[in-house]
Amino acid sequence: MKTSVGYNLEYKPKEECFDEKCPYHGKTSVRGKIFEGTVTSDAMSRTVKVEWETLVKDKKFSRYYKVKSKVSAHNPDCIKAKKGDKVLIGETRPLSKTKHFVVLRVIEQ
Repeated sequence: MKTSVGYNLEYKPKEECFDEKCPYHGKTSVRGKIFEGTVTSDAMSRTVKVEWETLVKDKKFSRYYKVKSKVSAHNPDCIKAKKGDKVLIGETRPLSKTKHFVVLRVIEQ
């Protein structure tokens, strides 16, 4: 079975799902950047909010400061990420008005 994940990810979900937006069982392909983040909200149906931190250098004072990024990601039925989980997300085509990422796997619960 050919997956539509464009990267060499050796992870395969144990469950089968019938979600068209799933990168493993559906038609959605993953291209672009991949991020690791923490799920901050799972209140929406098949959608999670993922947040991660990066360090940015201030040119004027040559110091680093932390910047948080928060995005919405599609949560397929075969992965089922919950609040507090550390997840791997990948960039896809726009899935809705705010969703441009999909959860690829749960790294840590």
